[in-house]
Amino acid sequence: MGPLKAFIKTYYNHCMFSQMVIDKFAMYAGKHFHFDIEGYEFFKELANQPDAFIQLSSHIGNYETAGYTLVSDKKAINALVFFGEKQSVMEKRSEMFSDKNVRMIPIKDDMSHLFLIDNAIQKGEIVSMPADRLFGSKKSVSVKLLGADVSLPMGPFSVATMHGLNVLSVNVMKCSTSGYKIYVRPIDYNKEAPRKKQIEQLAQGYVAEIERMLSMYPTQWFNFYDYWN
Repeated sequence: MGPLKAFIKTYYNHCMFSQMVIDKFAMYAGKHFHFDIEGYEFFKELANQPDAFIQLSSHIGNYETAGYTLVSDKKAINALVFFGEKQSVMEKRSEMFSDKNVRMIPIKDDMSHLFLIDNAIQKGEIVSMPADRLFGSKKSVSVKLLGADVSLPMGPFSVATMHGLNVLSVNVMKCSTSGYKIYVRPIDYNKEAPRKKQIEQLAQGYVAEIERMLSMYPTQWFNFYDYWN
């Protein structure tokens, strides 16, 4: 984009971030939003199977709101969340999700969340993880995003390939003042390929879905730091 258009879009990006933070707390207070779901059949198919599967999210749109709509009465959803948020926010979030079959797994320095993830997989449940930002472990996979190299955390892709799990990309994008659209897509990879190749395929498929979202919603990406290597 040209300088003027880029400036306007960047300003609007910050406004969108503010709106989504307000939306999140409005939902905590009981406000209802309208949700459309594209690709619900992919979620439903995996939710009806006995095996666990992985949902990959990112810091675009307002993913947390999926926990109010994209749920299953047959499988619990175990969502990794950042442990550094205020205790009041953590408590309210857990309260709101308590009747949605959604459990929070805080990411902690003692790595205890890894045992909870493994336990959820053994039970055949759903594990939801963000995969676009390095946190804690420095193990990463390099992939091109919008034409330049970025480092993605290897953990989410490694967990999926270690257990041979199916993977969905889930993004929740704001479409109007009180409306969101949930995009669900499977990320395919060759489960017979060498493990390193599987991880690379998953990372590339995940990035392709991020690029697809950004082409439609360029002002709804919220990584406010020097993202590219």
